[in-house]
Amino acid sequence: MDIALPPIEDPVGEALHFLRMSGTFYCRSEFSAPWALALPPMNNCVMLHVVTRGRCVLETEGVPGSFIQQGDLALVPHGRGHVVASAEGLEASKLFEIPREQLSERYETLRLGGDGERTTMICGLFQFDDPAAQQLIALLPQVITVNTWAAPQAEWIRSTLRMIAAEAREMSPGGETVITRLADILVVHAIRYWITQSTSRQTGWLGALHDARIGPVIAKIHRRPTERWTLESLAAEASMSRSAFAARFTELVGESAMQYVTRWQMNAARSRLAEGGVTVGEVAHSFGYESEPAFNRAFKRHLGISPGTAKRERLRHPVGIDA
Repeated sequence: MDIALPPIEDPVGEALHFLRMSGTFYCRSEFSAPWALALPPMNNCVMLHVVTRGRCVLETEGVPGSFIQQGDLALVPHGRGHVVASAEGLEASKLFEIPREQLSERYETLRLGGDGERTTMICGLFQFDDPAAQQLIALLPQVITVNTWAAPQAEWIRSTLRMIAAEAREMSPGGETVITRLADILVVHAIRYWITQSTSRQTGWLGALHDARIGPVIAKIHRRPTERWTLESLAAEASMSRSAFAARFTELVGESAMQYVTRWQMNAARSRLAEGGVTVGEVAHSFGYESEPAFNRAFKRHLGISPGTAKRERLRHPVGIDA
């Protein structure tokens, strides 16, 4: 028996639900002015910096420097190389040329600088495997900064930061897990903060999610990727005529409804294949393909690789670092 899902009242919230993170790695950084640290590009990664004491400037090529202080956080969504420093214009030390103390497989400490003002930070690397998450991340700007003192949720954010800082100092049993979960919350908050503040929410895919008719339909496509969707059934979900729905969907999203459905299904199928335990034929059948060759052609056309290649991939790709 199918389980009834709750009605979709918040399509943007539905999209945020897909922001499940993997491949995370954390570093507690202890700096003393003057200092500057260059972080290399990290393929397919989102980078988080949380200032737990002091202040710093974050510099990314082509983006004005962002000053962040205790209680603030910054997100670099596209894995671009950047510099964090006590002041602008300092010569930066390269991350992998600095001695670091590895505390566990996913957690280490780093120390850098002179005898001046101290700054401590929690830095993290994240990956998002879900196609909805990847689509949302692709829309984000080069840098997001959140001044938590000005945010409406300032008190709980400050409490979260204090807890992260305390766990990082003590590293008691289970501390790494606590830091991971709390940092996940901060990443989602930063993305939600940008969505609510940005003018981009009115256009493109985000604008479509806010549309009263199209938004809930997109959320249903996300929820039910194996559904045998047709243009007629999608239009019925929106209570619109077939032609009016098709025109509005393409206008808002930038591609046709059925192109969106197929691309979404192929990404969902890729995740299924990477999880293991299923054959290509079984996945093809679950997504409504009568023949495996037809599924293979659609898969390769949309994703550029064969299902067999995707099946051999691990769902959690290792963090990639450009030399």
